[in-house]
Amino acid sequence: MALHFTAAEFARRRQALLAAMTAERLDALFLFQQESMFWLTGYDTFGFCFFQCLVVRADGTMALLTRSADLRQAQHTSNIGDIRIWKDGRDANPAADLLALARDLGLAGKRVGVEYESYGLVASNYRKLEAAFAGKVDLVDASPIVTRLRAAKSTEEIAYVRRAAELSDAADRAALDIIRAGADEGEILAAQHNAIFTGGGDYPGNEFIIGSGRDALLCRYKSGRRRLDANDQITLEFAGTDRHYHAGIMRTVVVGEPRPLHLSYHAAAKDALLACEAELKPGRTAGDVFAAHARVFDAHGLGQHRLNACGYSLGAKFTPSWMDWPMFYEANDWEIVPGMVMFAHMILMDSESETAMCLGRTYLVGAGGAEALNLPDLDLALR
Repeated sequence: MALHFTAAEFARRRQALLAAMTAERLDALFLFQQESMFWLTGYDTFGFCFFQCLVVRADGTMALLTRSADLRQAQHTSNIGDIRIWKDGRDANPAADLLALARDLGLAGKRVGVEYESYGLVASNYRKLEAAFAGKVDLVDASPIVTRLRAAKSTEEIAYVRRAAELSDAADRAALDIIRAGADEGEILAAQHNAIFTGGGDYPGNEFIIGSGRDALLCRYKSGRRRLDANDQITLEFAGTDRHYHAGIMRTVVVGEPRPLHLSYHAAAKDALLACEAELKPGRTAGDVFAAHARVFDAHGLGQHRLNACGYSLGAKFTPSWMDWPMFYEANDWEIVPGMVMFAHMILMDSESETAMCLGRTYLVGAGGAEALNLPDLDLALR
């Protein structure tokens, strides 16, 4: 089997999950998040775009319901011994197959948690699930259970995170080597991905963000390419990825002569990032980190140009997004603990002057505070 973790590591995770289930008085758990399945069993697939569910009983018994296309994927990449197949067809209803599996596992009339907050459980399948189980099994929302367990990384996970950070720095260097007047955005993207793939990395959980000129103010990927002007700005947000573990970097690079606003906005972004870094320590909350971001930007008179969130947790994530919980936003009381891997990004977007300035990097929370894992030089990049 192609497992990325030791048997002892998987056993530790399973025991942590069973303890959490006991605390929530759950007889079983229906996992629909691909991240949960990967964390618990090693199961590695993008087949979650179709209906599939990992059932975990309170005694640790596990069974996977998936499609025939993912049978060998599950056999090869996971430690799941019981794999059931629902059959594709015009009248297929995998929720009914899941009910049959639940009955086989003795779950009739039991209290079962469900990961409703999942890209893998689309609304149409949710309705089928509710209809199939109505009056037969007590389904309750248990979406946060595994997400919270995944937030603090183990020693084995942190090794992959550090490798992802190395790959992110390689992608950063590759981009800076190419960025210049006349450079094509496609060449920059290609160089970044080449650095990651030749370094043994993986596809990221979502597209890299790249935008120049006016598009430097966007914090989402959009299709279409342009060449850089003699005086320009380009915003990049990307992640090195190893075994699905991510380490992100965000920066705005100035081509040619920087505007005065570029210089002042970068100084503010650096101040804000370091203020957030100081709050990234055990006992603080995700809301405390956001408050530091807002306090610094507002003190610089830039409150109207900042966002309402300034980062999030990173880990083993699958499409469509590498963002994980917790997120840094106002009054989020999620406590920061050792082992968390957090991406803090300072984003300024001034639409009136069409000036962008972004700066962000990834941190590992330790007992004494935050360790920066990538982007060691926070100076403004000029090309």
